[in-house]
Amino acid sequence: MTRALVSTLQQHVGQRVTIAGWIHAIRRLGDVNFVVVRDRSGTAQAVLTPAEFAPLDAIQPETVVRIEGDVVAEPKAPGGAELHRVAIEIVTPVTESLPFPLSKKVKVTQPTFLDHAVVGLRHLRHRAIMRLASGVMRGFRAGLDARDFVEVQTPKLVASATESGASVFKVDYFGQPAYLAQSPQFYKQIMVGVFERVYEVGPVFRAESHSTIRHINEYVSLDVEFGFIENHFTVMALLAELLQTMLEHLTTNHSAELAELGVTMPQLTTPVPHIHFTDAQKLLIERFKASDVLGEPDLAPEHERLLGTWAKDEHGSDFLFVTGYPMAKRPFYTHPDPDRPDYANGFDLLFRGLELVTGGQRLHRYDDYVAAAQARGYDLRPFETYFEAFKYGMPPHGGFAIGLERLLMQLLGIDNIRMVTLFPRDMSRLTP
Repeated sequence: MTRALVSTLQQHVGQRVTIAGWIHAIRRLGDVNFVVVRDRSGTAQAVLTPAEFAPLDAIQPETVVRIEGDVVAEPKAPGGAELHRVAIEIVTPVTESLPFPLSKKVKVTQPTFLDHAVVGLRHLRHRAIMRLASGVMRGFRAGLDARDFVEVQTPKLVASATESGASVFKVDYFGQPAYLAQSPQFYKQIMVGVFERVYEVGPVFRAESHSTIRHINEYVSLDVEFGFIENHFTVMALLAELLQTMLEHLTTNHSAELAELGVTMPQLTTPVPHIHFTDAQKLLIERFKASDVLGEPDLAPEHERLLGTWAKDEHGSDFLFVTGYPMAKRPFYTHPDPDRPDYANGFDLLFRGLELVTGGQRLHRYDDYVAAAQARGYDLRPFETYFEAFKYGMPPHGGFAIGLERLLMQLLGIDNIRMVTLFPRDMSRLTP
């Protein structure tokens, strides 16, 4: 008998089918017993007599089973149908108690959940989070594929650090030093010279000694780079369009997961409001009395939160671009504002008051790269192959990077990035 997914049972009312999956929950009520089975599509219940239930007497939830039964309409059952007159085959028995129940709300500490994530990720809520992560990546790819971008995969073992100021993980590469890539930045710029428009979905590594709710040491970066732009506002326009595509993809294809997690979809107004860094500082001082911004070349998390509140109140937007950060806080390859060279043709995008995206226009002339690197006192030798691309003709270009886990964290209203990360890596966690 062909296996039916539990989500399709209503289509088989009056038929006899076989389902297969994990026992999600067991309810022993004497004369009538219920077994809830979970497969990749959802959950469904089977109604068992004591004789039918007998093979399950010694087993625990997460036992893998096949159940054959008659499909009966039942409005109160998950999906509106259930199985009667069943025969059960135990495929893989589980006899030990789970670290915590998966059929109820998880009520263990975050460290305990993460210690047992190999099992905990089966919970319907956490499974929904990971499905949304997959949906974000699919929406990202679909939006860029439709705009004639080419997906690339760049090396994660590199000979030098990508960005000044960010720590890197050093590894032994056959007797010589190498580093885990903290960004595909150099390579995606090089590939603009090949395809004009490229993107990448891949891991990046940051050896930063932090222990905050919004940082992890390995995360998924959604990177974009493209040529023949006018300035950073061209990049901002593409980013806004792409985010809209990604959100629409989730709404269309992941309504069940969004409902399971109680997600309120964000407001992305068109155009997304923007404010220059210097004006943002003035606003923070005048409206929010944030005198601690004076003389600072960057925004603190609390400043970002206040600006997010202002964007929502004044513009009805959950997103806000902050442009023109001081060049001193931007990587050397950033293109300065021609009218205000101390400030960058770059931006951060805040999502509900949290930095989600960093991007901007890059330098594209070889001589400008050499001058910028020398001005910061860099040894030019590690950048020789990177700079070679700019000797032989590169168009004005720019790009950005979206942190997948940060996007999910803010979208779902979850207060710690580790709970939206598949097997997170931070300063104290290298397993599972």
